[in-house]
Amino acid sequence: MSVDTVPATTLRAVKVGGKIGARIEGVRLGGDLDTETVDFIRRALLEHKVIFFSGQDHLDDESQYAFAELLGSPTTPHPTVTSRGTKTLAIDSEYGKANSWHSDVTFVDRIPKASILRAVQLPEYGGNTTWASQVAAYESLPDSLKALVDNLWATHSNAYDYSATSAEKIQNEKSAEYRKEFQSTYFETEHPVVRVHPETGEKTLVLGHFIKGFIGLPTKESQVLFNLLQDRVTKLENTVRWTWSLGDVAIWDNRATQHYAVADWDDQYRRLERITLAGDVPVHPNGQKSRVVAGDAEHYSVIDEPVLISL
Repeated sequence: MSVDTVPATTLRAVKVGGKIGARIEGVRLGGDLDTETVDFIRRALLEHKVIFFSGQDHLDDESQYAFAELLGSPTTPHPTVTSRGTKTLAIDSEYGKANSWHSDVTFVDRIPKASILRAVQLPEYGGNTTWASQVAAYESLPDSLKALVDNLWATHSNAYDYSATSAEKIQNEKSAEYRKEFQSTYFETEHPVVRVHPETGEKTLVLGHFIKGFIGLPTKESQVLFNLLQDRVTKLENTVRWTWSLGDVAIWDNRATQHYAVADWDDQYRRLERITLAGDVPVHPNGQKSRVVAGDAEHYSVIDEPVLISL
């Protein structure tokens, strides 16, 4: 049964996009939610890939973390950025802008399964976030491209830092400090370009700006192919855009989506708090798992072992 049609309850999911995104109504987030509500949220996330909650002004770092624990095992805030919190990671505009398409932390072997983002301080205008479905992108590929990507692997590395390569290329002491910490430990992992989603069984692309190149292809050909596939992911029909208000919370399935923070708020201040949930090691449709080239992520996250469910 679709989570959009749960009977006799005030809890419901309202689609905000045809292929991705739903607004969840009738819930006050926190660590005291009952099992039925938590299960509803989990299923809504798997079905819609990104879900939104409004009116959650009561949340602070602690209660956001308590809620996160109901959905999975929170990671440390980041594999390398360890100076800005012990439970949440501040998405703080003073340290850079994430205006590049990416899935979170794909440079480690255990790609996070989900992220929970809470608006703390917002600009008067701008600063929306857009998500794209990598499941919808894969499903829309012609058979010829599916045959190509089904046999393709890519190297992901944290040497590609979105704050250092943003369109504005802002240089200041805080952003330079952040970039140095971001790259303080080198990580490199080989992931299949197509993985099997561990809970839904769907095939989904594994792309985003942390890709260093495709295995077996030279740099120029890798870039051309990367652009072709990324354009498929970020086709507007595969995306949903959220206009933030204070009290909003967004949760996205990091295994099935990419996201982009639209950096159009000029020099205003913007801050959101993110908690990330532990994920599994991606598995290719033929059963091969992602391979570590450099870096050990054990300090960052446990490896989650999800089970296949029926939506």
